[in-house]
Amino acid sequence: MKSLTLKQLRYFEALARHRHFGRAADACAISQPALSMQIKELEEQLGTGLFDRSTRSLRLTGLGEEFADRVRDILRAVDELGDLARAAQTGLSGPLRIGVIPTVAPYLLPAFISGLGERYPGLDLQVHETVTPKLLTELADGRLDTAIVALPVSEPHLAEIALFSEDFVLVRPVADAGEPVPEPETLREMRLLLLEEGHCFRDQALSFCAMGAARPRELLEGSSLSTLVQMVGAGIGVTLIPDMAVPIETLSAPVSIARFPHPAPRRTIGMVWRRTNPLAGQLRLLADIVRGCAPPDRAIA
Repeated sequence: MKSLTLKQLRYFEALARHRHFGRAADACAISQPALSMQIKELEEQLGTGLFDRSTRSLRLTGLGEEFADRVRDILRAVDELGDLARAAQTGLSGPLRIGVIPTVAPYLLPAFISGLGERYPGLDLQVHETVTPKLLTELADGRLDTAIVALPVSEPHLAEIALFSEDFVLVRPVADAGEPVPEPETLREMRLLLLEEGHCFRDQALSFCAMGAARPRELLEGSSLSTLVQMVGAGIGVTLIPDMAVPIETLSAPVSIARFPHPAPRRTIGMVWRRTNPLAGQLRLLADIVRGCAPPDRAIA
């Protein structure tokens, strides 16, 4: 059998992940015919098909599934060889792929990226914003170097380091500004606006309110914190947002902010990365920089 190439393996991994020739080609920055040709050559070298093309959706064969697992391990190991060389350098430089959850990204990234660029001009920061489950999958597959998420994630293969903690605040219409802050039990009886499923902040808010399964009339969903706050301003209900979001999200909506008495609901934000990542030293340095962007009273030493 002719030797397989890393290029073929990367193209195969992209197609196995996207299950679509066009999206995989875009991810690899090549044309779709070129990708198809490389996949065809790979299957010919192996003497068997890796994809089932008999259905409308592209599927991996049984061998293809097993092959994909092995290929991900190979590509992750190859990438970490390059990281070994970078780990020997001082400071931060080269490409760094970082994931951030949506309830942190808009409020932390501007200050963080600005300061990072000034201190380390040789760093090529590549940011991906999505929900925690997807970030953890991309970390495991080697498509991200690190991620900023709510802790704990409790994944044995990931190292995690706490950065800062913050309270949740209640957002309600301006007309309710003078009303007492409701207890969690009272919130369960109100029309509560929450993020869509998949957001860890949604789960944290439901946990505080001790709501396992809410009836549709009590629970409305939005795609972002901004949407939720605007809905509150329109008189549709109330919501919870993290403290860091208050200065930005409440500027353009007629809402009031109420803080819960102790013990207030809160979350801890931290960084996670693969324990085998050779860049662990640089990632700890990055964690210190992120921590420095948080208000001093919230940072975790």
